[in-house]
Amino acid sequence: MSLVRRLGAEGIGSLLLAAAVIGSGVMAERLANGNMAVALLANTAATVAVLAVLIALLAPISGAHFNPAVTLVETLRGRLPWRAAVSYGAVQVLGCCLGAALAHVMFALPWPQFSAHARTGTGQWLAEAVATSGLVLVVLGHRKPRDAPWMIAAWIGAAYWFTSSTSFANPAITIARSLSDTFAGIRPADVPAFIAAQLAGALIALGVGQRLFDSADALSAKADLREGINHEVRS
Repeated sequence: MSLVRRLGAEGIGSLLLAAAVIGSGVMAERLANGNMAVALLANTAATVAVLAVLIALLAPISGAHFNPAVTLVETLRGRLPWRAAVSYGAVQVLGCCLGAALAHVMFALPWPQFSAHARTGTGQWLAEAVATSGLVLVVLGHRKPRDAPWMIAAWIGAAYWFTSSTSFANPAITIARSLSDTFAGIRPADVPAFIAAQLAGALIALGVGQRLFDSADALSAKADLREGINHEVRS
């Protein structure tokens, strides 16, 4: 698969993901009549649905990262060259920012704008590290490609509710959300700490995942080998 096609898939996926996250937040806030729980529930449902669809649709082309933290982990694992990784990251950020602009145009909101929604503090930084760590563990640990869409989407949906930050878990979409003064927004001043926490969480999960899942894969391979030998002996 050519790099151009893979970058196209990453850009389209990032754009549609950001448009869904921000656009559903706008719609949810307008319809919830001030009920923040209902608004978050609607925002979560839309994000989970679109994330699962985009991963299933685009994973065969680009791997469906849509996330510089995931791209970094895959690069450190030797699955993506650094030059391609830099291109992935740039396209992901650009795609997410264009997705934010698309959401604003659809809802007749001014563009560009900057969010005034404060998201800061130790609790939220820890939450971002936890959310991103869990995401990376799912990426590293799922065994069958068909499981990735529902497992990743399910993790993000759950993390919307059990983390104090509502689980951004993605540097590209964090940047895009700083450009939207809506339900899903984050102040530009709060973005660097969120991204630092996300990258730290991703690296921690990489270390844990390599020990956890590589060991499991090795044991599984040995078990398969023993079973094959026993079958040959019985035959």
